[in-house]
Amino acid sequence: MIICSAQEISKMFGGHLIFEDLSFEIPERARIGLVGRNGTGKTTIFKLLSGVEAPDKGLIHLKKGAKVGYLAQIPQYKEGTKGIDVLRSAFSELIQIGLRLKELETKMGNERNPDTLNRLLEEYGKLQDQFTLSGGYEIESDIAKIVNGLAIGELVEKDFNACSGGEQTKLCLGLILLQKPDLLLLDEPTNHLDIGAVEWLEDFLKEYDGTVVCISHDRYFLDHVITKVYDLEDGELTIYHTNYSGFVKEKEERLMIEFQAYQEQQKKIKKMKEAIKRLREWANQANPPNEALHKRARNMERALERMEKIKRPILDRKKMGLEFDETDRSGKIVFSMEEVTKAYGEKTLFEKVGLHVHFKDRTAIVGQNGTGKSTIIKMLLGEESADHGVVKLGSNVKLGYLSQHFTVADPSVRLIDAFREEVAVTEGDARHILAKFLFYGPNVFRKVGQLSGGEKMRLRLAQLMHQDINFLVLDEPTNHLDIDSREVLEDALEDFKGTILAVSHDRYFLNKLFKKTYWIHRGELYFFDGPYSWAKEKLPELAPEQPVVQVVKQAGPQATPVKTSRTMEEIEAGLEKVEEEIFAIEEKLLSQGDLDVIQELYKEKEQKEQERNKMYQDLEELLA
Repeated sequence: MIICSAQEISKMFGGHLIFEDLSFEIPERARIGLVGRNGTGKTTIFKLLSGVEAPDKGLIHLKKGAKVGYLAQIPQYKEGTKGIDVLRSAFSELIQIGLRLKELETKMGNERNPDTLNRLLEEYGKLQDQFTLSGGYEIESDIAKIVNGLAIGELVEKDFNACSGGEQTKLCLGLILLQKPDLLLLDEPTNHLDIGAVEWLEDFLKEYDGTVVCISHDRYFLDHVITKVYDLEDGELTIYHTNYSGFVKEKEERLMIEFQAYQEQQKKIKKMKEAIKRLREWANQANPPNEALHKRARNMERALERMEKIKRPILDRKKMGLEFDETDRSGKIVFSMEEVTKAYGEKTLFEKVGLHVHFKDRTAIVGQNGTGKSTIIKMLLGEESADHGVVKLGSNVKLGYLSQHFTVADPSVRLIDAFREEVAVTEGDARHILAKFLFYGPNVFRKVGQLSGGEKMRLRLAQLMHQDINFLVLDEPTNHLDIDSREVLEDALEDFKGTILAVSHDRYFLNKLFKKTYWIHRGELYFFDGPYSWAKEKLPELAPEQPVVQVVKQAGPQATPVKTSRTMEEIEAGLEKVEEEIFAIEEKLLSQGDLDVIQELYKEKEQKEQERNKMYQDLEELLA
């Protein structure tokens, strides 16, 4: 079955044709990765599929009744709306039904008129069937699953409008996942998520009942989630029935076959043109001119015109030209932390930890969001100080810093001027250098404030490549870069003669370049003499997990998350039993006509609900 299709759609943007007469289908339950260089129109396709925008020509067909989930922009919420309210809004209709059921229960418990009671029971029965079939009794566990998985426990009680853009994005991602749309469109879903949350999302999407289409530059994420690749290039869509790694290999093989076919056809065209030329020469040399030879030449010319020409495939797309300038080497110890403690208020990030980066090391710092990775970078840069211990840069260290939040003092400054403020070169040399970073012609005169996140990152890379540095400090360097640009950056970093320290959530990037890993986990800093994947395997040996499960109390619309150290199995066993008992009582209520028996059943139901609420209270006390 096809859940969605596009038929000969065309779209212009700012006078530029993005694609024309584009057609494709999305099968139900497919796992698709929509890939392509930045600016090819991937996000535009999502906006068309979700109905946010309409095609200039062509049609989008969606299966009748199918719901589409897509976060086009952060929605507006009234003041005082908490994160939990945003998540619970996915169940707004069900919550209203739940409140009506409570209201009916109260009325039925007090009602003495049999006719009125029957009417109430009839309404109650219909609503409860709807509530049960729609998953009303799983609302709290569904929310808890998303809160745990995306690691947004700290955001549920926070005012949504006080959250950062990244925090709001995570909450809205949680909202979309809870809505369980039939067609889930995810545009860079791993941005703002730490590694643990990304890996949880991979597992969630693999088990998801609906159809998933992802735009992502996270190569590991694509490999783990998708089974098809839709490659958007030059306004055309090519489908590959494989994951991302398989796609890269198949595309390269396809391009080589197409290039060989192109070359063969060019040889044939050349021979036909030479034959046409010779036939005409022979025809004209005859006396009188040979009309039969002229006719053969014309027929061959028509055959050449009718021939379907193979377009020359582009084997080597323009990529950033990255190469670091040579510089003096630093001392043996480049950066060190000894017995360092850092806290903000009552929250201690880490205590008495050590870290050592030596000359030519490729060292990565990983860990969940909020554990202190960026704080270590800030201490290195001198922007923060340790509460206790020693933070020290080595001798002859020439530091270059690439932040994921690159800004300039004056957004109105031209790109070329911003570059020359950091690199002392002539305007001509600056334009030549910037062209290697894909800034061509008049683009170099654009204002920095108008640049996209990826363009700002390319500008900062251009500055760093041409400065006198021997210690690169990178904070999420692959954010905003498309996959081609990431690969070029990786190649340049491999050739860098100095030392690199990086904070990153890009597992492919971490495994490819970084042979030493520091992992911040539960206030400790663990060292692993290996890449991220190795560290992930070894971490449980050094820090055995103490299962922490986050649940949401079933206490009406204002339920709030609490934590417990009990396992999910223990919680589920107790709650499942009491839920079954409550459900059995409700079934009896629907078939019972004796008023006295109904009232007794209500008393028993209230007792069971109190038991259920007590379980949630016990969970709270475990955290005290």
